[in-house]
Amino acid sequence: MKEMPGKAAPETPPTAGRAAVVLLSGGLDSATSAAWARREGYRLSALSLDYGQRHRCELDCARAVAGTLGITDHVILPVDLAAFGGSALVDQAIAVPKGRSDEAIGQGIPITYVPARNTVFLTLALAMAETRGAGALVIGVNAIDYSGYPDCRPEFIAAFTHLAQLATKAGVEGRPFEILAPLATLSKAEIIRLGLDLGLDYGLTSSCYDPDAAGRPCGACDSCRLRAAGFAAAGAVDPRAT
Repeated sequence: MKEMPGKAAPETPPTAGRAAVVLLSGGLDSATSAAWARREGYRLSALSLDYGQRHRCELDCARAVAGTLGITDHVILPVDLAAFGGSALVDQAIAVPKGRSDEAIGQGIPITYVPARNTVFLTLALAMAETRGAGALVIGVNAIDYSGYPDCRPEFIAAFTHLAQLATKAGVEGRPFEILAPLATLSKAEIIRLGLDLGLDYGLTSSCYDPDAAGRPCGACDSCRLRAAGFAAAGAVDPRAT
């Protein structure tokens, strides 16, 4: 079932200060980024995208994470990227790769890449941030365990930060935006340790690209394999896998 945006923007945006909009997918990385931003003192609004992904159970996870972090301004916005196709995550006719080796996962851009996804997501988060008077966007991209996605690299974040200054009323008026990517240089194990230190319940998150009807992870897609390796390296048990 599609959901319209949850909470309308306030008539008078609050002072930017420490307000931020976090892109909250319901996955491990975005949840950790949100918990980090809360610890850093940001007043958080959250944006989740219902973009036609086959793993829509992650939206239930996003609701749960927002609730446990006390984020009451949580918008779930339908944006039908499935209308374009071109990715195993939005096109049911394209199989999600399973059982790939670590070497294969680390090479090239996989079919699970959704064209321009993070560009679209950050643009929508930027629009939300302007209405909230927020001066920062928080995104859980990672340049180490990133499966080859070009829109997870530091170069992309730097370029989008520049765009945000040029393309917004706030930027033109001298109120620049920050794009906060706290996980950019962390390994998956380091991300998991950070989240555990922050008290995050990873049982609320989902990383699988191809879960079953009940939301249980397949255990064999690239994202499941990276998550499992991260928990093993961190010396921790994944509550989602038990």
